[in-house]
Amino acid sequence: MRGKRLSELAKDRMFLLVLILPALAMLLFTIGIPIVKSIYMSFFKVSLLSMKQQPWNDFANYKEILQDGEFFSALGVTLTYVFCIVSIQFVLGLFLALLLNSSIRFKKFFRTLILIPWIVPTIVSALLWMWLFQPQYGLINYILQQLHIIDKPQEWLTNMDLALPAVIVTALWRQLPFMSTMLLAGMQGISEDMYEAARIDGANRTQILLNITLPLLKNNIKTITLISIIENFKMFPLFWIMTGGGPLNKTTTLAIYSYKAAFVQMNLGKGAAIGALWLIIMILISGLYNKLFALGEDKPGKGKNYAKSSSAQKQQAV
Repeated sequence: MRGKRLSELAKDRMFLLVLILPALAMLLFTIGIPIVKSIYMSFFKVSLLSMKQQPWNDFANYKEILQDGEFFSALGVTLTYVFCIVSIQFVLGLFLALLLNSSIRFKKFFRTLILIPWIVPTIVSALLWMWLFQPQYGLINYILQQLHIIDKPQEWLTNMDLALPAVIVTALWRQLPFMSTMLLAGMQGISEDMYEAARIDGANRTQILLNITLPLLKNNIKTITLISIIENFKMFPLFWIMTGGGPLNKTTTLAIYSYKAAFVQMNLGKGAAIGALWLIIMILISGLYNKLFALGEDKPGKGKNYAKSSSAQKQQAV
């Protein structure tokens, strides 16, 4: 009998392996092999003009990158951009999700309407906001002048202090629907009984948010913000189309820096080395992020207490 169970378990594992193999093969050929090839290339002198000759360069690519201040400047711009866009879109996305989860009128219509920026392709979004930020006839300057916030038109995408905020605004406009929709989906899974129990206990809206909504959305928040961090860490189209990394490298991120090294300077080895360091930094940030979220996972949440309270109240009512 035991042998029969083992054979059935073996069959289940074989069936599972057969189902997983196509996905694993696709990941290997589309992600695994290119990553290994890129890391391998980073240790050699590889140029677009001489692809056949790839001599070992004794870590010269990494030495050049680390001695060049442009790498650390690009890293600083990337981290600043990622921190700003993720934190702002989380706060606004949470507010928007709470609003759409409330009993407002036409909320189904608004839930559909906010998805429009997410549907628009990134390239189209970049071109649209380039027109809005245009100094002579752009709508942004016109509105700000009419509101007397600025006295004269601003060169948004060529100003050293305004270029990065302009790209952040564009990215926020496009990515906010994804954040708010995912948070809204998480809120839809929270039982109304918990909110009812909290109101009976005399909790106000802020207490309900801090003690029920946010604790029960912890896993959603962790996943959504991590996806946002990764996506924005490798953001390329918005920066390349809107600013090209300028002015004076003020919007040169690691993606722009790697692209310029590989395809503008035609130094594929250096571009691959930047990508390798970029990958290491991304892994470290993701690991640290997961570590921070894991610190409070073993602590009992207050949402669970309200769930128990609500269950007890129902039993008493019965």
